[in-house]
Amino acid sequence: MRFFRDLNLSAFTAGFVAVLVGFTSSVAIVFQAALAFGATPAQIASWMWALGLGMGLCSAVPSYLWRKPVMVAWSTPGAAVLATAGAAGSYTMPDAVGAFMVCAALIILFGVTGWFERVMNRIPMAIASALLAGVLTRFGLQAFVAAQTALGLVLLMLATYLIGRRLMPRYAVVLTLVLGIAYVVARGQLVPAAIEAGLALPVFVMPQFSLGAAVSLAIPLFVVTMASQNLPGVAAIQAAGYGGPNGIPISRVITQTGVVTLLLAPFGAFALNLSAITAAICMGREAHEDPAKRYTAAVSCGLLYVLIGLFGAAVTGVLTAFPRELVAAIAGLALLGTIGNSLSTALQDERHREAALITFLVTLSGVTLLGVGSAFWGVVAGSLAMLAQHYRRRPA
Repeated sequence: MRFFRDLNLSAFTAGFVAVLVGFTSSVAIVFQAALAFGATPAQIASWMWALGLGMGLCSAVPSYLWRKPVMVAWSTPGAAVLATAGAAGSYTMPDAVGAFMVCAALIILFGVTGWFERVMNRIPMAIASALLAGVLTRFGLQAFVAAQTALGLVLLMLATYLIGRRLMPRYAVVLTLVLGIAYVVARGQLVPAAIEAGLALPVFVMPQFSLGAAVSLAIPLFVVTMASQNLPGVAAIQAAGYGGPNGIPISRVITQTGVVTLLLAPFGAFALNLSAITAAICMGREAHEDPAKRYTAAVSCGLLYVLIGLFGAAVTGVLTAFPRELVAAIAGLALLGTIGNSLSTALQDERHREAALITFLVTLSGVTLLGVGSAFWGVVAGSLAMLAQHYRRRPA
């Protein structure tokens, strides 16, 4: 079978690291969003079932069929929007499910019509690369900020990574992760977690549609998902060399995430979208030297997400047992190559350098305006800077 011939240890490790980073960095926000609408423990487990199954199938199936790394995740800023709106106490779980379905319908509309892809195709590569660098650099910084509370762990992982890059570059991230886990186990630093065995069961919630929920929940959820998640997700695809006519079909993937969200919304899938952070982990050279075989990392990631969905409580307990410093360190180190390549591409053309730098800095700042994250405003700021500098300007 071709998949097993193409798969290697570094690709599988990249898939595992992507799951570890993507899951542990934001699962608490998802729990908060569910609780804000009065979710029961069974409904929270259903949310994890729906999200895990949705992310896993949307990543693994197209990656396997197209032989290209398609990475799908839940909308972390979307979960934050839901947690904030739900905390006001004005909306019930049926209202929320109705809003999820309206958001999914809007995502399908933008995917089927190709509107989102046409907008992305107009963004210069320098701006797109700077956007991706800004998104990823925040995770890179966290790897070294973690040294404040876990100096020994971070120094060990950094040394292992650097030596691994020198002696066995293909397995540098693998060795770093293994030694990091061995270190925290030896020092008894695994966080105690309640691990419950058994399959997660879906709980159906009948949707309830209202204008208020559409305006206050569905539209903000749609906007932040497209601007703060799908936008840098496409940038990650382009920067990794999987864009263009023969690359990953962006509109089809956007449509797919909308359809799966629509089907799984009654069980708790609030919004699925293209990933940026975990995509960079699975699309880089650290995943596989051969770009044509990096799809195996995405398939591995997708299958692990499916396991999370099926055995939600047990897997959640295992993954959240890792110290946050270990997660931050492995994420930052695994992304170093992609951050460097993105910055190099963004700053390569001197004519676009300042606009790219503005995009990078605004995105890195993490500023949120009108409820929309810094990824969107970074593109806006960089595009305006490029327009001001080059509109109707004759080349020298």
